[in-house]
Amino acid sequence: MKNTASAGTAVKRGFLKPSTKENLKIWWYNFRRNKLSMVGLAIVAISILLAVFAPLVAPYPQHAGAFIDLKNASRAPGAGHLFGTDVVGRDILSRVIFAFRGALKMSIIVLGISVPVGTFLGLLAGYYHRTWVDTVVMRLTDIFLALPPLVLAMTIASMMKPNMTNSMIAITVMWWPWYTRLVYSMSTGYSKEYFVKNAELIGASKFHILFKELLPNCLSPVLTKMALDVGWVILMGASLSFIGLGEQPPTPAFGTMISDGAAYMPQIWWMTIFPALGIIFIILGFNFLGDGIRDMLDRGKQG
Repeated sequence: MKNTASAGTAVKRGFLKPSTKENLKIWWYNFRRNKLSMVGLAIVAISILLAVFAPLVAPYPQHAGAFIDLKNASRAPGAGHLFGTDVVGRDILSRVIFAFRGALKMSIIVLGISVPVGTFLGLLAGYYHRTWVDTVVMRLTDIFLALPPLVLAMTIASMMKPNMTNSMIAITVMWWPWYTRLVYSMSTGYSKEYFVKNAELIGASKFHILFKELLPNCLSPVLTKMALDVGWVILMGASLSFIGLGEQPPTPAFGTMISDGAAYMPQIWWMTIFPALGIIFIILGFNFLGDGIRDMLDRGKQG
């Protein structure tokens, strides 16, 4: 009786509801059942820590900028330079660590803009199905989806000054339609369900129906896609940097470092291999994490 009374008092005082605590426990249990998910979580955590604390972690932080040390140029991996040095003597390990910062910054900003925009348009078109709103939004979405993503991003980026900001704009412009299509397909079906009809009957506002009724039911696949898309955004940004449309030297970027090293293959192979491994490392981490989030939310629904 005493424990029951204490639990009731805790709920009345505004503490976390027992059902919410149980859901969190179930989600975490489902997530950690997949060993690769835990590996992905560890990789993502390491990547974030490297990006945040790059000046402290990098052995030669000054090499992330305009730096020349011809005495140590083109050194093979070894003591003092675990990943070797490039043709002007900069430590590749330090530059790879700083490249994580730019890659994560790009993915956060691109998805931070494209996901809300795409999700809102998808909700709007799905709720106003078979109206002019649906027609305008989805035909515009179809136009963007009909074009190859990388070609579209390259075209947009080539019309602007090559830098990090403009490459993010180019990727954002071609990324939102994927979320619009995803949310549209779900909200169209949910808008016909009884819980939406009941909300309309009691006079709920359109804002309430869109963001309180429809949106929560669409979040699971959106969150999963976001985790998986981080890797794709990073790969897209590296592709633009590789052809000179992204981050410009001397700022380290994965695509630029791979492009610079390709000219010296196979003799100075480490200039290309280690930045490429950095991309693989971070993409695998977010892909494993995305799979874990999907399993976690799917099993949570079944439970």
